Amino acid sequence: MPHVIIKLYPGRSEEQKNALAASVGKDIVATLGCPERVVSVAIEEVAPEDWPDTVYKPEILDRPEQIYVKPGYNPFDKAK
Repeated sequence: MPHVIIKLYPGRSEEQKNALAASVGKDIVATLGCPERVVSVAIEEVAPEDWPDTVYKPEILDRPEQIYVKPGYNPFDKAK
């Protein structure tokens, strides 16, 4: 029963979000071999100013063991 939540900045069209969700759903089915009917994909828009404290720190920085594709940025690193 895979459920994926995609978090991204606002600004994408409904068409783009639907295409992204459909593509991710198809990849899940192909990779895991599960039926399409058990897959769900949600999209949550997060404002850029909220991203560091509501997404990056609690979901990326504080959970490195769960991150399989690591981002190449750190919004808390002021040197960059």
